[in-house]
Amino acid sequence: MGDDRILNAGSGGGVSGFSGGVGNGEKGINGANGGSAGTLAEGRRRGLGFYVRIYRKILVQDLKSKMSYRADFIISTIGMIMTNLAGFLTFMILFGRFPSINGWDYHHMLFLYAFSLIALTPVQCFFDNNWNLRFMVQSGDFIKYCFRPVNVFFYFMSEVFDVKGLGQLAFGVGTLIYAWNKIGLGVSVVIILKLIVYLMTASLFMIAIMNAAAATCFWIQGSGYVMVIMFRFKDFAKYPASIFSSVFKFVFTFIIPIAFIAYYPSLVLLQPDSVPLLSWLSPLIGLLFFWLSYKFWMLGVRKYDFTGS
Repeated sequence: MGDDRILNAGSGGGVSGFSGGVGNGEKGINGANGGSAGTLAEGRRRGLGFYVRIYRKILVQDLKSKMSYRADFIISTIGMIMTNLAGFLTFMILFGRFPSINGWDYHHMLFLYAFSLIALTPVQCFFDNNWNLRFMVQSGDFIKYCFRPVNVFFYFMSEVFDVKGLGQLAFGVGTLIYAWNKIGLGVSVVIILKLIVYLMTASLFMIAIMNAAAATCFWIQGSGYVMVIMFRFKDFAKYPASIFSSVFKFVFTFIIPIAFIAYYPSLVLLQPDSVPLLSWLSPLIGLLFFWLSYKFWMLGVRKYDFTGS
């Protein structure tokens, strides 16, 4: 998970562009320019079925590799569950002293906490390789992704699947079911579909934040601190935006949109009779943020390709 990388955020650093040279220096870079342009064009022509088949094969190999170190996998998974359990206990202690916070009682806050855990699972499982991006840019190893006839973003992200995120998912689902029952929310096909759609929506925001933060390594030396700061903001996602001041609420809604990771999407389920407009629009806003982060990431790739040493 990202937490495993934070301790190393200050080391290694990043480099702007492609310094240090790869292969034969500028000759290698110039070769990458033409090759990468053709690769990107080829990647755009591939269909969804092609990428699904490729990802399945990469995932199988990655899981086989991880399963060869089962003790490490078990210890890491237990550590992830214990971390989330500590967050659960924090809620219990907090609400042992305060019955509610700005109108949000224990079980509603627990619902937000569980919602955020589930929403954060995809960024951990499928996009964890963002933490390695700055090191590959610095070392020059990133050039290998520019010579494959697949989308560079897809190829880079598909290389790592963090199985520890499944432990977080299980804990989040269990906590959500518990809070759901205590609140007394109904269960129907429509409600379950809403839950799935808005959980996916919430995931897009954190993915977009980490994509953009990781891509800064193409321009900023030592960009690890950007990743750490953005990742730490996720801790605020488990709290309702309504408890913050107007300034922070604006920042967490329109600049660093962590309020969309749990607060706004969950209101569709928690307050079905008075859903804010931003909650209804969150799927479209999430897609927009993800698309912008992808474009920013790919802009960095193009800068990397066309930067001389």
